[in-house]
Amino acid sequence: MPEIHEVATLTSKGQITLPKPIRQALGVDAGSKVAFDLRGGEVVVTRADAEHEDPAIGAFLSLLESDIRAGRHVASLPDELAQAMLANAGRAVNLDEEIAGDVAI
Repeated sequence: MPEIHEVATLTSKGQITLPKPIRQALGVDAGSKVAFDLRGGEVVVTRADAEHEDPAIGAFLSLLESDIRAGRHVASLPDELAQAMLANAGRAVNLDEEIAGDVAI
């Protein structure tokens, strides 16, 4: 996942609005659930996955993430495979849609 630094303001009710680049990177929108984990003085925000997540897709994404973090070359997925994965995740995405904001890779 790209490194993004954003600042949000805490309201008097203890609420924040996730900045748009963070929502886009996590793939969440209105009604989505996010998880907060406190790790060594830092709060890590992640998308709360559905209860019935496909373990094969999760394992594949973990493998892909480790390759990216290790700096290994990762080729583009065929469009058909990407669309099938997104369909299984229950999310409709237009792969030709422009990404709003800056993205660091």
